[in-house]
Amino acid sequence: MTLSLPIAAEANDLLRRSPLALLIGMVLDQQVSMEKAFAGPYELTRRLGHEPDAAELADYDPEALVAVFAERPALHRFPKAMAARVQEVCRVLVARYDGDPSRLWSEATDGADLLARLTALPGFGRQKGQIFVALLGKRLGVQPPGWREAAGTYGAEGVFHSIADVTDEASLARVREYKQQVKASAKERATG
Repeated sequence: MTLSLPIAAEANDLLRRSPLALLIGMVLDQQVSMEKAFAGPYELTRRLGHEPDAAELADYDPEALVAVFAERPALHRFPKAMAARVQEVCRVLVARYDGDPSRLWSEATDGADLLARLTALPGFGRQKGQIFVALLGKRLGVQPPGWREAAGTYGAEGVFHSIADVTDEASLARVREYKQQVKASAKERATG
């Protein structure tokens, strides 16, 4: 089990060793490509000139953080909103977990508890929470009892539904194909 996305090696290394970077990547994973979202933490680190911790980002001047996110090329399609979201998540981490994002999963009693901890974060609905539970379980070996059930369909073996199933370009293509099928089915139901 390892995390290896089709992004720069340095960005993958950061995601593997930094729970905060991994969590920020998941925060950014909406309305941009998975590659852009999960390369975002490395680009943020590069722009700041060092690897920030949750306390630093929680206390960062909000306007200055927006400027860092908005620097071209922007870290996200919506740099202002996502800078604020990252800061909100970091503030929760500082308030509830002493700034240590790994406590979200290391202290979870089971999969349901892990999912509840994740969905309590700003911007983490049930689906995003389930995807992150699957990512932790499938790629990083974080497997509290009941994690697959908590992850729902994202936790199943042999599926290509989310970032949790991406290990290379081929698996990324399979995840994209699945997402297109889901969109087409939804569109068909809406018009049918």
